[in-house]
Amino acid sequence: MTSGDLPTNPAESGDGLASSVDGSLRASLKRSEQIEADLEVHPERYRMLTGDRPTGKLHLGHYFGSLVNRVRLQNLGLDSWVLIADYQVIYDRDGVGDLKANVYSAIADYLAVGIDPARSTIFAHSAVAPLNQLLLPFLSLVTDAELRRNPTVKDELANSDRPMSGLMLTFPVHQAADILFCKANIVPVGKDQLPHLELTRLVARRFDERYGRADEAVPVFPMADALLSPAPAILGLDGAKMSKSRGNVIELGMSAEQTAKLIKKAKTDSDRHITFDPENRPEVSNLLMLAALASGGDPVQIAEQIGDGGGGGLKKLVTEAVNEHLAPIRERRAELAADPSYLETVLRVGNAKANEVAERTLGEVRKAMQMDY
Repeated sequence: MTSGDLPTNPAESGDGLASSVDGSLRASLKRSEQIEADLEVHPERYRMLTGDRPTGKLHLGHYFGSLVNRVRLQNLGLDSWVLIADYQVIYDRDGVGDLKANVYSAIADYLAVGIDPARSTIFAHSAVAPLNQLLLPFLSLVTDAELRRNPTVKDELANSDRPMSGLMLTFPVHQAADILFCKANIVPVGKDQLPHLELTRLVARRFDERYGRADEAVPVFPMADALLSPAPAILGLDGAKMSKSRGNVIELGMSAEQTAKLIKKAKTDSDRHITFDPENRPEVSNLLMLAALASGGDPVQIAEQIGDGGGGGLKKLVTEAVNEHLAPIRERRAELAADPSYLETVLRVGNAKANEVAERTLGEVRKAMQMDY
């Protein structure tokens, strides 16, 4: 997989971090549309990298926001890589929590929703030493100011009452290593994650300019593109941002009964006539969107179907739609959770493949930097 496998990105010029937010978004949307059109025809051109921080159980936000799309892309024939970013658990916290359980829970969720370990490489950050070794040369390519302009880092600086760790400050470079070690050339992201990908492109470009190539005909690293997610944002059951720490999520591993209890407590409003109006009725509209995603329906039509059924009618329909959709996933997940040795094997095989690829990439980096002695 090389950057030469893809058509040239027409938006590529100058320093990616210096582009305006609006201009970058327009260019990324256009590029994403071009890639989507090409995926159906030439899936073999693409290697995808995606992943999650194992800070807790995966939930419906993860499922509709990214997991469904990962399965779609895998099934199109892309070379898919799924990262369990365990080192990233500690960039903004003092401990790892129930890390091992969260890692294997995530693997069970991945497999239950349709991620196939025969077609997707599932691996853990901490198990791939040559990936993490790329941090050293990559850190030489970015400045402190560039790191502090990253939105995730800026948010930590502005809103955290704890000192920023070195790992948090360099988190964008760690993400660049995640993407570049396996030479991924597309990364499914939301628009808020575009700055991370721009820094990844910056690292790839500067490495080529500063250190050169192992093969003069081909840069060591491709220029990864964003594949912008078409999924709508789903709020938590309390109408706020979906967050495990707020307890406003439906985990994939929950039972139908637990799901029903949570939806029964979901926030709505006092108007009995149900309408889909995201601006003026965000909580009601969020539940309608959840029902639509689970049933494959249209939120406006679902609202018309409920009519004057009020919040109770809405919650009943949402509960039925979500539980029916998740039933086969939960059944498969229970089978997987009952066989921990299989989950361990999936991770071990994925880690071995990731290490093999990372060692090969690190060898190219050493050669380009004249450190191959």
